[in-house]
Amino acid sequence: MRILALEFSSPRRSAAVVDAPPGRSPVVLGEAAEHHASHTRAFALIDRALDAAGLPRDRVDCLAVGLGPGSYTGIRIAIAIAQGWRLARSVRLLGIPTPDCLAQQAHAAGFRGRAHFLIDAQHHEFYLATTHLHQAGPGPLSALRLATLDELRALCRTEDLLFGYDVQHAFPHTQSLFPHAAACARLAIAWSNAVHTDPLEPLTLKTPAFVKAPPPRTDP
Repeated sequence: MRILALEFSSPRRSAAVVDAPPGRSPVVLGEAAEHHASHTRAFALIDRALDAAGLPRDRVDCLAVGLGPGSYTGIRIAIAIAQGWRLARSVRLLGIPTPDCLAQQAHAAGFRGRAHFLIDAQHHEFYLATTHLHQAGPGPLSALRLATLDELRALCRTEDLLFGYDVQHAFPHTQSLFPHAAACARLAIAWSNAVHTDPLEPLTLKTPAFVKAPPPRTDP
């Protein structure tokens, strides 16, 4: 199975192509990343990953998408690409929560112990998920929830591990960790027999709020 993974939930957006031959360990064939985000040319990023892998678009079997929480725009761009791709090619789609991706990366980097993963939810709130990084792998993540600044400051006074991206302004001792598409793909391989995400939906605990722009002024 050849997986194209898209992780656009953070300011460091990435695409990766991973091959999972039957009975063998997954292999990263190609990857590409950009930082920062607001002007990412999504298909150029994907093409760079596919070119590095030497894989044409019609050879992709599955798309794995990071579902966040995180960048409202980035996640929806990735979902729209995946859903459009399936209309054209009938590929399989899998959604991967970003905290699970971060936990897999922290474990692969050699961290062990109780670990908390923080994602900025704006307006002085943060998403929080907690697990224990065992030798054999990350344990189950706690249910994602919104945490207050005071609660997280209390966690900073413990010996627990804290990970996150773009949260160092509030929590200087947090390990900087951005979600990456290659980790998203590896999780998709591990979960492919159990997780079916259709349709793909962004993971968020907050209802997006939009303010309607006032009508344009017309001079008398």
